[in-house]
Amino acid sequence: MILRHFRSYSSGRSIRDLYGMIVAQARAPAFYSAYGVPDTVQGRFDLIVLHLVLVLERLDARGAGAGAERGFGQKLFDIFCRDLDGNLREMGVGDLAVPKRMRAFGEAFYGRQAAYHAAFTAPDDRELEKALTRNIFDGTDIAPGAVRLARYARAALRQFELQDETALLGGEIAFPKPEAVA
Repeated sequence: MILRHFRSYSSGRSIRDLYGMIVAQARAPAFYSAYGVPDTVQGRFDLIVLHLVLVLERLDARGAGAGAERGFGQKLFDIFCRDLDGNLREMGVGDLAVPKRMRAFGEAFYGRQAAYHAAFTAPDDRELEKALTRNIFDGTDIAPGAVRLARYARAALRQFELQDETALLGGEIAFPKPEAVA
């Protein structure tokens, strides 16, 4: 009985650790300087979403959307939502406006997740570049930064395949260094 409480704390901690790694990676200066991602609230949100989607893709690929991986992914998404809520309140968004903004963020997340997932599985590599251009670079013509960011995303997915699932569920993931992706 008592051990159950320790397990949920451990799981919660590992999820928080993993989310912290996602946010830290999304804040890497190279994305804003070398890749040209706008260093704005929206640009930072978009990079966190991209990294969260990459991790969720990894979890779905291994667990086929079932079992511990699915629950882990849902808890990871829940922490993301709590973080967004807290950030909105920190930025001074009023209590009445927070739910509306959160709904917009949720729609943005699910739209981007669907676009990225479709692009990851598309036979044409340019689909990911197009999705990144639309969502992160606010353009219609493929941005040079989107080409590099697509290479980075694919490198991350390849690197995730080599990582131990137990470590991932324990809150550890190794992202590629954005500077190293040419």
